[in-house]
Amino acid sequence: MLVNAVFEGGGVKAVALVGAVKAAEEYGVRFHHIAGTSSGAIVSALLAAGYSADELIKLIRETPFTDFLPRSWLHRIPAVGPAIRLMIKKGMYSGQKLEHWIEKKLAQKGIRTFNQLPPGKLRIIASDISQGRLLVLPDGIASYGIDPAKLSIARAVRMSTSIPYFFDPVVLRKPPRTRRKGESFAEQFIYVVDGGLLSNFPLWIFDEENEKIPDDEQIPTLGFHLIGKKRGEPRVIRGPLTMFQALFATMMEAHDERYIEEQYRFRTIKIPTLGVKATDFDIKPEKSKELFESGYRAACAYFQKWSHQDYVACFNQFIRDKSKQTPA
Repeated sequence: MLVNAVFEGGGVKAVALVGAVKAAEEYGVRFHHIAGTSSGAIVSALLAAGYSADELIKLIRETPFTDFLPRSWLHRIPAVGPAIRLMIKKGMYSGQKLEHWIEKKLAQKGIRTFNQLPPGKLRIIASDISQGRLLVLPDGIASYGIDPAKLSIARAVRMSTSIPYFFDPVVLRKPPRTRRKGESFAEQFIYVVDGGLLSNFPLWIFDEENEKIPDDEQIPTLGFHLIGKKRGEPRVIRGPLTMFQALFATMMEAHDERYIEEQYRFRTIKIPTLGVKATDFDIKPEKSKELFESGYRAACAYFQKWSHQDYVACFNQFIRDKSKQTPA
């Protein structure tokens, strides 16, 4: 069974996505086009490069997530060090370690740039906060004077995973042809951060292409959605950093949830995340195993009831309802 797959972002909770991928493989699912945001972009990139679920499990077991949080000399300054780094670099950690890790793992499959994948195989979501734009990579990078075909997949993943104030943003400089007359030096730079800021679960991303083809040729789009967010749970705000963290977490957990309701949930695999937070980088192996098993069980339950015929009927109904809501 050939499907398009969309993977939600969720930091270390992405371990559960791997469990769901394992179940999908056992049910004969093959991934046609793949999209993801944040940690979902990591899973998407590795799958697009040819990694299997078993290989992803091995990567998880051999790579402590804390490796992605190298401490600089600023972190060693008591009390104020992290705040100083945040003011200078606009993030607590660089994000380079994660980018280099992705780059290395992709290279082991002979993949580095988007042109080494089949056309349309991989799409990664990021957020341009300088211009308030959603970026769908690689194509979206063209407006910044960068050839989408030559864009490093690891760099695209880095953009998508740059949690605001946690990891440094990726900074791009506008090409001369796009700069306004009299634009200051500072205005020439674009800051790109976590795609979850604008769309943490881009379930919409393959709809347009499926609307244009006959029912029997439709490739279903299935979303791998991380649930179990503790709505209403108070977040303790002690200062500007914790305030922005709470703000970002609230946006990530809320805006796509409304969209999922509109999709009737017929194409969403809902995966409980057992109370694990996105930034629990020191997660214990036992909890990581529980997350994996949670994803595996959720996907098994979904595929046991799934049929292509039911999917097409639900999708066509969704398209009809959407067209009624769109002004003529």
